[in-house]
Amino acid sequence: MGELWTQMGSLMATIMFVYAMVERFFPAALRDTLQIHTQKLVNLLYPYVQISFPEFSGERLKRSEAYTAIQTYLSQNSSQLAKRLKAEVVKDSQNPLVLSMDDDEEVTDEFQGVKLWWAASKTATNAHAYSFSYYSPPDGKRYFKLTFHKKHRDLITVSYIKHVLEEGKEIALRNRQRKLYTNNPSSGWYGYKQSKWSHIIFEHPATFETLAMEHRKKEEIINDLLKFRNGKDYYAKIGKAWKRGYLLYGPPGTGKSTMIAAMANFMNYDVYDLELTAVKDNTELRKLLIETSSKAIIVVEDIDCSLDLTGQRNMRKERGEEEELKDPSKKDEEESNKSSKVTLSGLLNFIDGIWSACGGERIIIFTTNFVDKLDPALIRTGRMDKHIELSYCRFEAFKVLAKNYLDLDSHHLFTRIANLLDVTNVTPADVAEILMPKCVNEHIQTCLLNLIQALEKKVAEEEEEESGLNGEKDKEEPTQQEKKINGHTVEDVKGNGFIL
Repeated sequence: MGELWTQMGSLMATIMFVYAMVERFFPAALRDTLQIHTQKLVNLLYPYVQISFPEFSGERLKRSEAYTAIQTYLSQNSSQLAKRLKAEVVKDSQNPLVLSMDDDEEVTDEFQGVKLWWAASKTATNAHAYSFSYYSPPDGKRYFKLTFHKKHRDLITVSYIKHVLEEGKEIALRNRQRKLYTNNPSSGWYGYKQSKWSHIIFEHPATFETLAMEHRKKEEIINDLLKFRNGKDYYAKIGKAWKRGYLLYGPPGTGKSTMIAAMANFMNYDVYDLELTAVKDNTELRKLLIETSSKAIIVVEDIDCSLDLTGQRNMRKERGEEEELKDPSKKDEEESNKSSKVTLSGLLNFIDGIWSACGGERIIIFTTNFVDKLDPALIRTGRMDKHIELSYCRFEAFKVLAKNYLDLDSHHLFTRIANLLDVTNVTPADVAEILMPKCVNEHIQTCLLNLIQALEKKVAEEEEEESGLNGEKDKEEPTQQEKKINGHTVEDVKGNGFIL
């Protein structure tokens, strides 16, 4: 054994001596040629393939999306097997502290029965170059190295790497903090750290379980959303942009904004609240669309009040005649004073034009209190694909509110409340406000009795108002109809001096 170790030491010393001589005396071109042939010889004997994924790539050393996706994938799946981990704080994530493999650590992964090895590595930095520098030497360049047997090359390069990148991006989307965006005025779009959208963290707690609506209608909406979310291949097959439009309409207080929040939480999408009055023209509207991300809901609330987009085409002739009679100077002044020049055509192109196909997996929602005021072209199928009416509170919606606010599934007063809700129109927002306890010691039955009292009062007011209208109608009928006496009207008889 001693002789074996002696021979091994002698061999290693010889190799190091030859390597030093080659590095010192051989020309660079010859060294490169020698290295290439040496690597070919090693490849013949070494049956594994290695692929490196550097952290930074490109001329501007931008952080590689592939590296980020692989890091997320390994943190979720394979890093539990690593013995040495490093903790990093990730911005805009539900789990801000993320554990990943430390440098020079290796973990295994398996894909369709094939075993692979992932290693986190870092290139060494020449410390001598910074020996006289005030600054400490920078860290080496990090990269992930994937190792697998060469007989699985096609499977790994075609399927596995694509699977890792897609899974890493999907994990990042699930863990991200969702945001609520609003558009900035165009005067603040340019400059250092300026953007077209401002955002805050979206933390609205609404869900479909807490939404005051009939169960059948909720199930219909949920199934429609699930079909859309899983329909990427289907939309590509039929040649349509991967987007869907929803029109929410109904009286104020019926839960249109709450419905949007519930949809965003269910789909795990960001929300873009588009304020049309802050958009100067169609070009700016198009630029805002380009800046929105995928997996997002674009909302225009109260679209009938946002801009003068209702009935534009029906009024075009009348306006054209009025414009011809106006003084040209006043006409130019009025045009310049308009806060927004977004047209119906520009909004239609925003929803369903060529530019609407940039990006994917987007939902566009319009809300309105008066659906009859909207131009039919704006809400037709293909633009607003599904129309959802949010109406007054009925008994099934009341039971959801009772569960939310009072944690109550049944009560002997429910029958009385159900009868009252059938004969009067009250919004879920009004019912929720009455049901909400106003003090710590307020009893559940007190809240229900307050609701009954409010409903009975509203029913009485509606009956009184209806009877008043009927009385006025009865008084107006004799004045609207001319009574005839012997073929003559009352006015004719009075004119001839005959009074019956």
